[in-house]
Amino acid sequence: MSALAQYFHKRNIKVRGYDRVSTPLTQQLESMGMEITYDDDASYAGNPDMVIFTPAIPTTSVLRKHYEDSGIAMLKRSQVLGYISDSEKTIAIAGTHGKTTTTAMVTHILYHGGVKVTGFVGGIMTNYNSNYIDNGSDYIVAEADEFDRSFLTLTPHISAVLSMDADHLDIYGGNKEVKEGFKAFINKTIPGGTVYLHRSVLVNFTQDEQELLQSNYTCLTFGDHSSDIFADNIVAQEDGTVLFDFHYKTRLFRGVKLAMPGIHNVSNATLAMSIALQTGISEQKVVGAIGEFTGIRRRFEYVIRNEAHTYIDDYAHHPEELRNAIATTKGLFSDKEVYGIFQPHLFSRTRDFADGFATELDKLDHPILLEIYPARELPIENVNSQMILDRMTNPNKQLMSFDQVCEFIRHVKPQVLITLGAGDIDTIVPKLKNILS
Repeated sequence: MSALAQYFHKRNIKVRGYDRVSTPLTQQLESMGMEITYDDDASYAGNPDMVIFTPAIPTTSVLRKHYEDSGIAMLKRSQVLGYISDSEKTIAIAGTHGKTTTTAMVTHILYHGGVKVTGFVGGIMTNYNSNYIDNGSDYIVAEADEFDRSFLTLTPHISAVLSMDADHLDIYGGNKEVKEGFKAFINKTIPGGTVYLHRSVLVNFTQDEQELLQSNYTCLTFGDHSSDIFADNIVAQEDGTVLFDFHYKTRLFRGVKLAMPGIHNVSNATLAMSIALQTGISEQKVVGAIGEFTGIRRRFEYVIRNEAHTYIDDYAHHPEELRNAIATTKGLFSDKEVYGIFQPHLFSRTRDFADGFATELDKLDHPILLEIYPARELPIENVNSQMILDRMTNPNKQLMSFDQVCEFIRHVKPQVLITLGAGDIDTIVPKLKNILS
């Protein structure tokens, strides 16, 4: 939402907004001259030409109801992004996991390579301290979100799907419907456009469907040695960077450097580099740019990194994302005990993936659960963090409140700590940082 606010503000359109709480993002918008209110009060409504809203705003919102009753044009965030993508060359990155990081990588490489690009990213890029880049619009780069089927509003020239795991079952109903949603997104690509597919998603397509894709689009696969695009000779460095060899079709780039750890991020980087090469950026600039990409805030972000303590914060809120974050941490710090604090996000997601959460959290040396962050949902009977805890076998498992966890960390002062979750767990990050500092 804040990226769209900046998009219109840059085009001299007056923007006002509402959010539930003041954050660094809203404060940044205010510093640009936009008016933001934190009161859900119709007296602030004014008389705008158009209202853009996110489904995160509940139907009980006073402001939302006021606008709905007033007859003012109301569009979802995804619809507006769709209109923008209709009029520009669009690169859209989709996937249950990895889309934010990969969207940011593509945006960064294009910007670094001198391409006029407008990038809408679902996280704060640490290189720019922003989720938005705009130096022109030869290309629009957009994170294609499957939530609420938002990605079906986009019309990409280049599309990519990193993964098709089940999620948002409160929206889709079942895993089959999730996969059908991703297939529909792919088919929104313009005829003759390019589709990048992670090798793991091909199992979701019949032979006839794969042949149809090949006839309608240029299809390229990535992710393993049998793909058109892949990495090998991956070596983690002591400074947390990764070196790898990048195979792009018939070409080989040796010793590519990535500042982000994790095999999954190397795969994301190969995709981003491939898309950038397709746009015509030189090999030298592509390799140089990916080496300078420093990451996304709350995507395996180092909060503290010194001889005494390492503290990592990560947005992981799905079992597969937990698996990647925990495996990467354990791999980097195999000689130390890893303490992890996880806040489940949504009652429905907790209900649907309780077994998966338990399996992944058990891999921590000291797993700590917080209560569920409800976001847009009302409570579901008998669904809580205890149901994950009951499925776990780790003898060190614990369930705590925010205050309790801060006191616990103050007491044990772990050498390696990771916080995980997409709710308001980020509000205790500064407190934990102070404790470990």
